[in-house]
Amino acid sequence: MNSKAKLLTFGIVTLALSSLTVSAVVAQAKLTNQSKLLINGIGQIRVGMTVSQAAKAAGTKLIGDSPNNSCYYVKPQNEPKNLLFMVTKGRISRVDVRHNTQITTLKGAKIGDTEAQIKSLYSGQIQVTPHKYVQGGHYLTFIPKDHANQNYRVVFETDGKRVTQFRSGKLPEVEFVEGCS
Repeated sequence: MNSKAKLLTFGIVTLALSSLTVSAVVAQAKLTNQSKLLINGIGQIRVGMTVSQAAKAAGTKLIGDSPNNSCYYVKPQNEPKNLLFMVTKGRISRVDVRHNTQITTLKGAKIGDTEAQIKSLYSGQIQVTPHKYVQGGHYLTFIPKDHANQNYRVVFETDGKRVTQFRSGKLPEVEFVEGCS
């Protein structure tokens, strides 16, 4: 085999491997029930993205309310269910997880966890306040110590015993009790 043939073979093999790598990365990027909720997003979606950037990052269409300038919600067209994205000023500002027991935070917190489990997972970083609408319920708010993340929170809503829903995002939107209302 001459040097041109070797170089061509090397190039074809490299290109084939690169294509496989890109396909694997794209497959991992798709938003699923295994995607982890972060303080500033979920999976590949980050607070601050436009809806079209978020849809591209999620690998799925985001559908929902008609866009307006103040506040509206979008959600994945198919899966995962019960996952909502708040959009303010044309950008994702918060992620809400409702009735989906499969999605967890990076530390493994999920709907159904006890208040004690949340306090243990985020030891010394949970602020407890009374729930506005659920008697005996609480908001367990994770407040990061890292200075770079001071404008973000994770808020777990409870019935007084267990997590009923949770959300993450930037201040002030993550703390809006009534969402866009």
